[in-house]
Amino acid sequence: MNLPRNVFWFEALLYSSLTLDALSVALADRTPTEARTEQMITGDTLIAGVMILVLMYFVWLAAQRRKNWPRWALVAALVLSVISLVQVIGDLGLELDSGIEVVSCIVTAAGLYFSFTGDAQGWFNA
Repeated sequence: MNLPRNVFWFEALLYSSLTLDALSVALADRTPTEARTEQMITGDTLIAGVMILVLMYFVWLAAQRRKNWPRWALVAALVLSVISLVQVIGDLGLELDSGIEVVSCIVTAAGLYFSFTGDAQGWFNA
């Protein structure tokens, strides 16, 4: 069975968003302070990397294996990302890594929109 056009766009946009997330992690400030030690920064970076890999797996499950639950997990992850991003921007202002995250959230929202509309509606199994 051929991949529907909206599912293709969902997959492409979500993978693009995760690439932006990886870029944001790479460009994040890793300067140790009294509040954040080098070990904490390393742990945060590793956790972010693992989360990106898990989310990539979810995109693959949804787009290629036609699973519905990973799509909803991606929606939940987007909501949590937006909440976190609003807090970070409120505390530190708009920096390069948070600016990339804003673009990533917009791309993710567009991809998820495609997954719920058009020819994608009948693709996902419950």
